Amino acid sequence: MGIIAWIILGLVVGIIAKLLMPGKDPGGIFMTIILGIAGAIGGGFISSAIGFGRVTGFDIRSLIIAVGGSVLLLIIYRKFKK
Repeated sequence: MGIIAWIILGLVVGIIAKLLMPGKDPGGIFMTIILGIAGAIGGGFISSAIGFGRVTGFDIRSLIIAVGGSVLLLIIYRKFKK
């Protein structure tokens, strides 16, 4: 995927992760995109390491993996920000 696709996927995944885990988080939309992109990369890395597959594009499996990674990253982010 190209850089624009990663940014769009990161934005979508970040918004979905925020909807699944509402709360006050600093950073606004920029931090949402960063957490979404990093979560997609982290989720893809973890899922490929344990044999579930990789984030390869805009399909449902990749979206679920990316959202899972973003939610995990958001949990970690909130723990360190407290």
